[in-house]
Amino acid sequence: MNLLLRLLVTAALVLLLSNLLSGVHVASFGTAVIVAVVLGLLNLFIKPILVVLTLPVTVITLGLFLLVINAIIILLCTKIVGGFAVDSFLTALIFSVILSILQSITYKIVGDDKK
Repeated sequence: MNLLLRLLVTAALVLLLSNLLSGVHVASFGTAVIVAVVLGLLNLFIKPILVVLTLPVTVITLGLFLLVINAIIILLCTKIVGGFAVDSFLTALIFSVILSILQSITYKIVGDDKK
């Protein structure tokens, strides 16, 4: 049940951010749900590989390169999901940062934080 709640919260936030950021386009709530699922899968399987491959750069930049990896994950998601588009790398970077912050706040409010 927690997984379903997390997916719906993420989908709602993706839809909200698409209305707030001019460079993010989501066709419908169904597309936002698919985006949430794909982002979850990319973060589960692809992100750890990217983190390990870029570990020296991440250490040199004191972890700031992880923001770039998050933006790359968002751009990968745009290639996979039809109906979801992000105009530029900078928009993907801003989108990923705001999405992460809003997810943290929302999960704290709902009480679904990881323990």
